[in-house]
Amino acid sequence: MSQPPSLEPAELEERLKAFADRFGRLRREIQKAIVGYDDLVTDTLVALFSQGHVLLEGVPGIGKTYLVRVLARVLGLTFGRVQCTPDLMPADILGTHIVGEDPDGRRVFRFEKGPVFKHLLLVDEINRATPKTQAAMLEVMQERCVTAGGERFELPAPFFVLGTQNPIEMEGTYPLPEAQLDRFFFKLRVPFPNLDDLVEISRRTTRFGEPELAVVVSGTEILQMQELLTWVPIADPLTRYAASLVLATHGEREGALASVSRYVAYGASPRGLQALVRGAKVRCVLDGRTAVALADVHAVAKPALRHRIIFNFEGEAESIDPDRLIGEIIEQVPTPAQGAQSEERGAESEGRRA
Repeated sequence: MSQPPSLEPAELEERLKAFADRFGRLRREIQKAIVGYDDLVTDTLVALFSQGHVLLEGVPGIGKTYLVRVLARVLGLTFGRVQCTPDLMPADILGTHIVGEDPDGRRVFRFEKGPVFKHLLLVDEINRATPKTQAAMLEVMQERCVTAGGERFELPAPFFVLGTQNPIEMEGTYPLPEAQLDRFFFKLRVPFPNLDDLVEISRRTTRFGEPELAVVVSGTEILQMQELLTWVPIADPLTRYAASLVLATHGEREGALASVSRYVAYGASPRGLQALVRGAKVRCVLDGRTAVALADVHAVAKPALRHRIIFNFEGEAESIDPDRLIGEIIEQVPTPAQGAQSEERGAESEGRRA
């Protein structure tokens, strides 16, 4: 993606304010159709504007699929859906070569594109697809292209994958491999609605017709907003702090938390750091700031890291909650301010000894 021209601070601040206003309009339009789930909608949009894919986890019937359909309508993007089953083949989602005729009547092979050639792709119940079909999604999610018959076919831009999975129905499913989980920018848990939200859902869905939704942004505008985020500054100490959070998920490192060493087999990858930084940039813009703050990193830590922590047998047996573990890591890893104070105390101590 090409870099936008250099921006003066005043112009950057003005454009970031326009970004926040457009984001707010987008969120309000979605909430015309989606009851509750304010944090879920915000986190989903944060991931999309950070050029990332989203994994939605929740029990059936709570609106995961409907949320994605609403997103496609208000974002002005083409929409594709894949319903995963054990007999789904890679060609069913990527496309395949078929025999056709050219203008002269001769038989030729041509590539018939599959449902992945849309801007917004819903992969419903992704853990019901076989490993062979799940693997076919890896190139799509990372490279945003499809290779078939020695040819490379670019996907439309922007391109987002939103996968859903049911955490309680595991019969006949194939858990996603770590390599594919890592390619999801955020993993978002979809909670069950509370009483007031359930009543409002009943009011809205037991009458005829759906709410009219306006297109708030186009695909071209989304790409421009994504490029703008590259200019949001983040201080080096804060980047090092985000990197320290990622390193703290690795139990084999010296000084690791006891709970991490005991329960974690593999920690977060460098993609986890990328998700922390890019997601924090969006969060800081939404809060009206022009530089990333500590609170922005904390706001995206759990959705960015929860699916990148792989537990060992003991961790799985004790059903350790990754969110609780991430909370412990945030409490224990020194913030930039705490690190600076520690260095000052060390320098004072050295001075007294001298």
